[in-house]
Amino acid sequence: MLSVTDIMTKVDEFLYEHSSIYEAIDIMRRLKWNTIPVCDKNQKLVGVFTRSILYKQLINHTNLSSKIGDYIRKEVYVLPTNTPYEKLYPLTLESKVGTAVVIDECSKVVGLVTKTDLVVTFLQSSQYLTNQLEKILETSQLGACMTDENGYISYVNEQLCSIFEINEQDVLHEDVTNYLPKHYLNDLERDVPRRMTFNHHHTIVRVSTYNLLNGKKGYIALFQNVTEIEQIAQELETVKKLKRLVETAIDNAYDGILMINEEAKIIFFNSMLCDLFELDSHLIKNQHVDQIFPHFNLQEVMKTGVATVSKVMKIKGIKYMLHRIPVYQDNKIIGAIGKISFRQLNEVQEQFRKIDQETKSISISNHVTETSRYSFDHIITRSANMEKLIRSVRKAAKGKSTILVRGESGTGKELFAHAIHSVSMTSNGPFVTVNCAAIPEHLLESEFFGYEAGAFTGAKQKGKYGKFDHANEGTLFLDEVGDMSLQLQAKLLRVLQEKEFYRVGGNDRIQVNVRIIAATNRPLENMVESGEFREDLYYRLNVISFEVPPLRKRQEDILILSDAFIDDLNQINGTSITGIDDYAKKVMLSYEWPGNIRELRNVIERGMVFAEHGKIEAHDLPDYLLNKVKIHSIGIENSMNKQALLNEAEMRVIKEMMEKVEGNKTKAAKMLGISRSLLYKKLEKYQLM
Repeated sequence: MLSVTDIMTKVDEFLYEHSSIYEAIDIMRRLKWNTIPVCDKNQKLVGVFTRSILYKQLINHTNLSSKIGDYIRKEVYVLPTNTPYEKLYPLTLESKVGTAVVIDECSKVVGLVTKTDLVVTFLQSSQYLTNQLEKILETSQLGACMTDENGYISYVNEQLCSIFEINEQDVLHEDVTNYLPKHYLNDLERDVPRRMTFNHHHTIVRVSTYNLLNGKKGYIALFQNVTEIEQIAQELETVKKLKRLVETAIDNAYDGILMINEEAKIIFFNSMLCDLFELDSHLIKNQHVDQIFPHFNLQEVMKTGVATVSKVMKIKGIKYMLHRIPVYQDNKIIGAIGKISFRQLNEVQEQFRKIDQETKSISISNHVTETSRYSFDHIITRSANMEKLIRSVRKAAKGKSTILVRGESGTGKELFAHAIHSVSMTSNGPFVTVNCAAIPEHLLESEFFGYEAGAFTGAKQKGKYGKFDHANEGTLFLDEVGDMSLQLQAKLLRVLQEKEFYRVGGNDRIQVNVRIIAATNRPLENMVESGEFREDLYYRLNVISFEVPPLRKRQEDILILSDAFIDDLNQINGTSITGIDDYAKKVMLSYEWPGNIRELRNVIERGMVFAEHGKIEAHDLPDYLLNKVKIHSIGIENSMNKQALLNEAEMRVIKEMMEKVEGNKTKAAKMLGISRSLLYKKLEKYQLM
């Protein structure tokens, strides 16, 4: 801070009371002083001789050789050299004296201070402070804005223009509320920083007031650009989270981790390392690695720069291996990592063995999970007995009990099995079908229970899953269960009782949770009496039993099923059969259908192939069926004669159409309203090719 001695004009010459006016004029001329101190012989102040006194004496024609002692002013404004700088400013404003005399601690005159000196000094000081403030604002990255008493911007610094990407000339004399929300100016009592965004720049702004020269107040606002700070903070937060994630991952890894710096001092380790070697974590950090782990030889990798793997070592009976890994930065080794693997050599190795064994079995079986394809909605009937049966089966399907479906071949036993599974508690599980009559007896056991690798000659190298494995948590449908051998019946009984089995060639018990649905067309009761079927297995299977009636006992379903088959086969074969003529219906209703629904579908499909007039007629039905139905021969002959006339007419129409389109079969088929394949059949039939 400036002192009076920095501002004053140093005084080396004085006047005395006996000095002449002429001497005063000489000093004023040479030193350009308006006021000259008058001292005694001890250089202590007596008064001052001023230029105004001189002018007065000259006007009065006072002799220049006259002594000044009679004319000096003894009322002098004196400033000690230790006068604080802050007292000089009010002196400049309030004092009417143009010059003050500066005295030291001994009251000796040492200098003069004029108002001009003070003003110049204050201006210089003000400019200096202004420059300092600008520098502070610039260094602190603060933007500054000041207004007059009316809120119009009177000053902005370069930093503010840079923050807001604006020009100084465009902002000056603008209303500050164009840049600051008005409520910021109305709520200054709280004096809190506020967030503000301008031109995508995030800032913290603090608004206050300052006193103007006219006694009124203006606004001053300071802006701190926090865009970069927020980005840095966000990046730091991300790094902190990542660091914590990495630390957590390392701490919970199967491996022990140890890191050393270029001085071979331990800088990081995880809890797994401490647990394995039973070490206190507080005693490890910053210790030389050879003091704690001399057998690790981690400094070796820092010398060679090549990662190595140790031999298998032991501690407390636990086998472990050490991976030594150098750490580089700018092609310079700055440390090393020791990764101690021990669980991999024990627990993980065992897990891999189990997983590998399961994977081998799964990959060899190449099995795609089966599921039920039909529901009760697919069972088509108008028979009251069938509808009653369906209601009973639905109730039974909800439980877990074994169900035995009985009925003649072709009655739809498998369809019922699918439907039962679709509404059971295991409907989300697999539905696996085994036809006990279709698999050779010597393969049934391996199909049911699977086999281990090398269980028998010809077995797959890695083994195979059985049907019970695939049906686990689902349903296993045993079709034609009456054809199963007694040996296999015994093993099936064990699965039903204990819910476990052994694979062929295996020693491990396999636990399963499977619901059994069995079906047969054989008289199991008679087979039990004759010893062909185990009695205990019969009672296990026959918990809930029902019989699907043959088609001959539900004649009302013959025609409705036929219509359903026609619709289905039209889509499959691309035909357009509309139905069955009345005479053919009578024939079909007169037939007993020993093959049941399966036979009915086959007959419908054959009739659709040979039908030539959009409907299945009697002569389109198989000969064996017609022979078994007692039909009057005249009726058939009449039907045959009528058919011959229709065939003749059809042949003429096709022949004329082919001539008209000059042999273009695509056009002919389109104009006749039939498919090309049907046209080819008819051309071949009438030998028009």
